[in-house]
Amino acid sequence: MKIQTKTTILFTILTATIFLILSVTVYLVVDSFAHRDFDKRVELRARISAKFRFEQDHLSTQAFQAIQRQYLEKLPEEKAVILKLDANGRLTPAPPKDLPQSFLQQIINAGGNTVFYEKDFRHFAGLVYNDESGRYLVIKSATNRYGSQMMARLRTLKIIQFCIAVLLIFSVGLIFSRKTFQPIRDIINRVKQISQGNLHLRLTARKGGDEIAELTSTFNQMLNRLETAFEAQNNFISNASHELRTPLTNIIGEADYALSKERTPEAYRYSLQQIVQQAEKLQTISKGLLALAQTGFDGRAQSWQTVRVDQLLFDVKEDCSAIFPDAQIQIMLDELPADEAGLSISGNYNLLKTAVNNIVLNACKYSRNQPVHLHLQVASGIVAITVQDKGIGIPNEELKYIYDPFFRASNTKDFEGYGIGMPLANNIIQLHKGSIEIHSKEGAGTKVIVRFPLCATNAKPELAMHEQS
Repeated sequence: MKIQTKTTILFTILTATIFLILSVTVYLVVDSFAHRDFDKRVELRARISAKFRFEQDHLSTQAFQAIQRQYLEKLPEEKAVILKLDANGRLTPAPPKDLPQSFLQQIINAGGNTVFYEKDFRHFAGLVYNDESGRYLVIKSATNRYGSQMMARLRTLKIIQFCIAVLLIFSVGLIFSRKTFQPIRDIINRVKQISQGNLHLRLTARKGGDEIAELTSTFNQMLNRLETAFEAQNNFISNASHELRTPLTNIIGEADYALSKERTPEAYRYSLQQIVQQAEKLQTISKGLLALAQTGFDGRAQSWQTVRVDQLLFDVKEDCSAIFPDAQIQIMLDELPADEAGLSISGNYNLLKTAVNNIVLNACKYSRNQPVHLHLQVASGIVAITVQDKGIGIPNEELKYIYDPFFRASNTKDFEGYGIGMPLANNIIQLHKGSIEIHSKEGAGTKVIVRFPLCATNAKPELAMHEQS
């Protein structure tokens, strides 16, 4: 069942229930009022009957009769019963059979007050009248024919009103729910049109700050992320296939060349060297792709421990110096906390070393062995590693692509590389809840700032962090 139908039914049930309660309340109030009104009318006639029977003043009796004829109409099936009560509590003559003994006893016990009784729409009003000749029970009865008819008509009217109201409420609820859920149906119809081939389509933005507008905006943002992810995946597959195809093609070409005919040992040796070189290149790319894919996990499969950031930088300098012996890597530890434990972060040492290694190796490679400065700063529970060089820099319009796998800036053609280092570093840093920030100017150098949260027990907010320009 659709939510629209459920809403309509629920709205109808709730509203109809409220309407039914109000109708029943009105009916009961009117019925109670009609009964009380008729009881009072019967009581009045009972008292008048007592006056007629026992009043000794004939002038007053005639006056009462005149009042009755002028102002009091005769009630349907009106009857009067007068019973004498002797000293022993016996009633004479014998009371009618339709009067229960309990009703008669209530009249006696009431001490002159009126007692009411009802049976099969017939109303009885009884009282004790004290006369010089004794005590008498005066009982007046009449059938509330008009009241019964009126309540029957009211009951029928209320039933008809309720049925009409339910139909009207359901119709209004259906129209209301259709109007309310129309934006949802529009969204559903639009979403059905969106597939992998046309992720550029978007839902029509709605004005206002209601839930539908928020849902539309959220869904469009999700489509933006999906489209970006699909494009990145397509680019990754395209670039990866291209990068892998090049060394494979060279390997196959060299092997075919060497096997095409008999060659000298020197020619075979040269072909094997080319094959080994291309195979190493292929291995490097494969390892980079594997590492890049592994950093896409949530880190639970990794071994996490406490890592000293200053020691990490010294290890990175040692590794980079082994690859670039002429590199001038300078570590600057100017603003460190007094407590050395304040330099610890939580993470995987090998992954962190790989990330910082890639950044520092890029700085050394693209600066042609000019000085590379590594600044370590701690403040407000954050440790910042700044890597600054004076190399070729990155064109400003290409900065947004540096985290795309296999992307290489347009000014790096003279340098060997595969475009995997920075995407891998970025993934590792994000895996460790860190952030990376790059400032670069073509021909003037690059500054990379990496920030990690310190271990909770070691965070010290007393130091201010000043980024080096």
